[in-house]
Amino acid sequence: MTATVGIDPVTVEILRNALNSAAEDMNATLIRSAYTPIIYEGGDCVVALLDAEHQVLGQSAGLPIFLGNLEACTRATEERFGRDVWQPGDVWILNDSYLGGTHLNDVTIFGPVFVGQTLVGFTASRAHWIDVGSKDPGGSMDSISIFQEGLRLGPQKLVAGGVDERAVIDTISTNVRFPYPTTGDMHAMIACIKMGEKRLQELVERFGLETLELARDEIFRQTELLERAMIAEIPDGVYTAEGVLDNDGVDLDSPIPIRLKITVTGEEIDFDVTESADQTVGPVNCGVSQAVSALRVGYKLLVSPDLPGNGGSFRSMTTQVREGSVLGARSPAACQWYFSHLGLLIDMVARALAPALPDHVAGASHGDSMIILTAGVDPRVDREFVSLEATVGGWGAWNGSDGETALINNVNGSLKDIPIEVHETRYPWRITEYRIRPDSGGAGRWRGGNGVVRTYEAQTDLSVSLWFERSRQPAWGLFGGDDAIGPEVIVNPGRDDERRLLKVNGMRLRKGDVVRCATGGGGGYGDAVERSAQDVRADVLDRNITAGTALTRYGIGEQ
Repeated sequence: MTATVGIDPVTVEILRNALNSAAEDMNATLIRSAYTPIIYEGGDCVVALLDAEHQVLGQSAGLPIFLGNLEACTRATEERFGRDVWQPGDVWILNDSYLGGTHLNDVTIFGPVFVGQTLVGFTASRAHWIDVGSKDPGGSMDSISIFQEGLRLGPQKLVAGGVDERAVIDTISTNVRFPYPTTGDMHAMIACIKMGEKRLQELVERFGLETLELARDEIFRQTELLERAMIAEIPDGVYTAEGVLDNDGVDLDSPIPIRLKITVTGEEIDFDVTESADQTVGPVNCGVSQAVSALRVGYKLLVSPDLPGNGGSFRSMTTQVREGSVLGARSPAACQWYFSHLGLLIDMVARALAPALPDHVAGASHGDSMIILTAGVDPRVDREFVSLEATVGGWGAWNGSDGETALINNVNGSLKDIPIEVHETRYPWRITEYRIRPDSGGAGRWRGGNGVVRTYEAQTDLSVSLWFERSRQPAWGLFGGDDAIGPEVIVNPGRDDERRLLKVNGMRLRKGDVVRCATGGGGGYGDAVERSAQDVRADVLDRNITAGTALTRYGIGEQ
């Protein structure tokens, strides 16, 4: 692949950074303008700039699971309505789980970018809306049909020629439980894509469309070249891995197998998940585009972790996903908690390729978002509320370093847990404990990261829903490293009415009841007997492991 003719490397780098900066400007606009903590504190959102052919020009930091996924929404719209559907001043909305791949709460808002009468690209944003009218506030852990999960919107105009489509906006606001913050987040997303439109127009007007397209071609060429070179270093062959989810949230006794086969041939790599389980009754299914995104994340972690994603990425990668499977769901499959098998799948990519890339892979992470969702009426303001929080956990160790402790799972990337101060201010809970969970990471020459313990005390009567995964198959270690400890949730620990559970929908709690959530750790790397005594003693002092574990697993006693 020869260099693109007609453009110098300095201009290419200026435009490369300008496009990524434009995406970050979009993301900042969204977060600063949002109404709900899940966006402005948690950062459950992502944005992208696309060219006129729906290829990624720049994408912000955000949720990796949306990698290469926003363009699926603009492509689906064009396929349905034709190329001429794009008009200046229009804004579109879509949240269909089978097109966008995720759950209905993940809403995508996007629009075309024109300079004069020329379509030069698209801007897109996706963010989690706190409620979309599901049968239970915020979402259901036991839904068995997409029709129980809320308002499902195929691609349609939200704004036409700069004028709000009031009928669509009214339909949305009358079908959600919290119309004020929901429409606030909607307009924050519109402001976000308008910021992207402005930035892309500025670049075209300053450099010219031809120069921008030449820079794009060179950026894509460089990305493809680097990725192909990395794949070529992987020995040709077939690599496999298998994982299992606890259950689908409805049939709690039936595990769900996920199977992956990776075939490497020269500079080409193929990911095949067709042997995974059929779509389930419970809400762990996802659309094909989301399964592809997860495989792209696993690929990128090993092949090009330092390169920003763009239209040159994944050109040497193919995917095989079976329609009707848990990773390629068809209507009316429930998709509310679509991410559990995706986090597992990302870890499985590393597990499969570990023999070929021992210095590039890590032990498995805690792997799941570990959701606690609460709803009720806040007596302080006499108003209904819904809170949703992803809980952090441990990541796997690799050759040269311990795993990270108290980090969000690999699906969610830069998502943050909600600060205690914000949580207690916005919702009727008191968080009485938030600490590292010692011994939860797998032992090894390099130790897996630890999970956390977070304890909530209800300040009023309310309901709690839980979605904690990976207890049947906690994070595994590699090359002799130990597996981690899985998650645990205890309601009213130490009391007569103590309960232990991981998944539940709409459990009623009384004022003073307690929920203690403990997340799993990451897998270890290498044999624990090779860990230095100094590192083990430091772990005990730092409370990453207990003295008992230091003695029984590492053979290091107190001195």
